[in-house]
Amino acid sequence: MTRRVGSLTEIAQQFDAIVLDQWGVLHNGTTPYQCAIGCLGGLTATGCRLAVLSNSGKRAAPNADRIATMGFERKFFEVVMTSGEALWQDIAHGLVSERVFFPIERAVGDAAQWAKGLEVSLVDQPGAAEALLLMGLPDGAGPNDFAPALETARTADLPVICTNPDRASPRADGQTVLSPGALAHAYADAGGDVRFYGKPYPPVFQALESALGARPGRLLMVGDSLEHDIAGANAAGWATCFVEGGLHAADLATGDPDGALQQLVATQRAPTPDYAIARLQ
Repeated sequence: MTRRVGSLTEIAQQFDAIVLDQWGVLHNGTTPYQCAIGCLGGLTATGCRLAVLSNSGKRAAPNADRIATMGFERKFFEVVMTSGEALWQDIAHGLVSERVFFPIERAVGDAAQWAKGLEVSLVDQPGAAEALLLMGLPDGAGPNDFAPALETARTADLPVICTNPDRASPRADGQTVLSPGALAHAYADAGGDVRFYGKPYPPVFQALESALGARPGRLLMVGDSLEHDIAGANAAGWATCFVEGGLHAADLATGDPDGALQQLVATQRAPTPDYAIARLQ
């Protein structure tokens, strides 16, 4: 049974560290959510350890910079871990054999910035690549916008390396946009080889456990995606807190929040979160 809480301070002392998703929990892509900065400032003041775990195709440092420009002080977060950082590290340590990538990115230059320090090449034709790097989509992109590149890759039997497994991401005014995970799952459904980095897959949870030096049962994941944050953390043995005002806000906009949450959990075939909170506060 999910326990509904009004503030993270009600449960923070039960855990060695609290791990927060980024989009849909801290901010909507452009603006911090109301009360979020004050909430984390208050938790930090009590000695609570905080970390960020994000399905972002970019490396950890640019994400830390982005959060800081929104007003979240760098001292709030002991560790920032992203799926893009996890892939970068695996390539740097020789755990990924491909070295020539055709990138699909949210903004021109994102892939080049991510690749700095690696001995890799970025090409502008999928047929010249050893793998597709699916790290981001421009806001407003549709599911067919990258169909030619993906079809070329499938015909050539190229792997797709997806560093953002999210299928959708929240934006301002309650809007959601298509995210790379939707294309990656479609590619896999068509028989293509997809390698996912990020939540809900175990390596990023294990990497963060190691960085924090904490036991799984003493970590709390705070996220707005049942599929990625809640399911991934549950499988890792972490406690979970579901933020209702993020990705699934429209699905939960009923007069019966508990019933709506139970229905959403059933529809998503997700584990029941341990806690639920309206927003970060």
